[in-house]
Amino acid sequence: MKKYFLKYSICIFTVSFLANGCTKKFDKINTDPTAYTQANFDPAYLLTTSQLAYTGSFDFSYETWRANLIYSSTMMQQLSTVIGYWAGDKYLLNEAYTAAYWQVAYPEQVKPVVDLVEFTRDKDKYKNLHQVGRLMKAMIFQRITDLYGDVPYFDAGKGYYNKIYFPKYDKQQDIYNDILKEIEEATVALDAAADKPAGDAYYGGDIPTWKRFGYTLLLRAGMRLTKIDPAKAQTIVQKVIGKTMQSNADNALLKHDITGGRPTVNRNFQVLQGQPEKDNVKWSEKLINQLKATNDPRLAVIAELNNGDMTLALQKGMPNGYDFSGVPGRDISSAPGYPGVANYSRPSKYFVKLNSPTFILTYAESELLLADAAQRFGIAGSAAEHYKNGLIAAITFMTPYDAAAGIPEATAVAYHAANPYNPATGLAMINTQYWIHTATMFDFYEEWSNWRRTGLPVLTPVNYPGNATNATIPRRFPYPLSEANTNSTNYNAAHSSVSGGDNLMGRVWWDKP
Repeated sequence: MKKYFLKYSICIFTVSFLANGCTKKFDKINTDPTAYTQANFDPAYLLTTSQLAYTGSFDFSYETWRANLIYSSTMMQQLSTVIGYWAGDKYLLNEAYTAAYWQVAYPEQVKPVVDLVEFTRDKDKYKNLHQVGRLMKAMIFQRITDLYGDVPYFDAGKGYYNKIYFPKYDKQQDIYNDILKEIEEATVALDAAADKPAGDAYYGGDIPTWKRFGYTLLLRAGMRLTKIDPAKAQTIVQKVIGKTMQSNADNALLKHDITGGRPTVNRNFQVLQGQPEKDNVKWSEKLINQLKATNDPRLAVIAELNNGDMTLALQKGMPNGYDFSGVPGRDISSAPGYPGVANYSRPSKYFVKLNSPTFILTYAESELLLADAAQRFGIAGSAAEHYKNGLIAAITFMTPYDAAAGIPEATAVAYHAANPYNPATGLAMINTQYWIHTATMFDFYEEWSNWRRTGLPVLTPVNYPGNATNATIPRRFPYPLSEANTNSTNYNAAHSSVSGGDNLMGRVWWDKP
């Protein structure tokens, strides 16, 4: 409280001083010729800021650690751990951790991207930058609303513009309707003959690639509605056919650079390089068993033991839901075939590097979603062909992590030939591959959303003592308790209207039971 009072007092003093110290030459004397103004500010910096912030917080991976790793990865049984504070592995509620994404995303992602969209509005020289900003804004908000449901959207980040400091929580259905509109309009409006946005950390301002990104983002958002509004989902899919990403060359990723004066790091791997995570966060038993069952070539590059051994026969996933308590049945030593924690498989050295890229959206996701649409709705072409394309892309996309992680296309083609598409189990095959792919992207947020949409792959919940969900896999993050104090009227209305309650068992709008 003293800190805030001091800042407030300094502001009052400064305003009083300036008011009493005005002269006829005030503007000339008090204008810094090197300062940014509406006339000389380059909004491309806001694009770079938004893109970088989307990969994780500047505050030592704050929300990435908690929301993506501690919760999403373990709930989806892609990673597993016995570290006590990794609450997601056991379906325990840590309200500070589930609030983390909200608390970071609004100031670090929403504010700059809203500023970008507003600053470039109706300015011909920023035509494409404006549309890219709209796409970034839609992607940023989709993740927020997928995690929490009804959230501030239409008024969020606009305190400066509209003087709205306590934004209302908008219905997720309304948010999705606007997100879909924004993605479609922005993608159509991108113009290869107009400006090439500087500061673009994904594509270097290449507009044709951004168009394919936009249609792929539209596909992903549209397919989120398959349970709640299948007709609308089909309509969206029909709009993107033939316009989505065409190969791994279209993958959106941000390359981190740990050299120079302003290094950026991969936030997932910043956490996984530290302790106790490095030695105690493992690939899950479910994932490793799936890869072993089909002789998947990805196992040879993604997994190692604590001593760095990557021998295929030695790789073993850790079961979810155990701890280091020493209590029989709960302690990891009670797990069948327990080899010692050091001999469970962890993410390999090819991935866990500070300068590894963060993948944002991929061709493999696009093709697997089109396969889902084809199998589910009978549209978008051949489910088998899209599945083949998606599977091969998901196996061969990893070269940007490390040259040694690259798997030859011939190997992927041979794997597909040995494991061909089966329409009888098509949706399970498609979404199991999506699950594996998002694991190797380390985009566990996306997998949690896709699993809630499809229920695939089938996961067996853990039943850890004292869990907060009656031994069911969580489906939503509750609202931050801080909102009850800072935005109480709007918070109370949203809090009381969550389907299933404002807790880990509540559901967002599109997650229809």
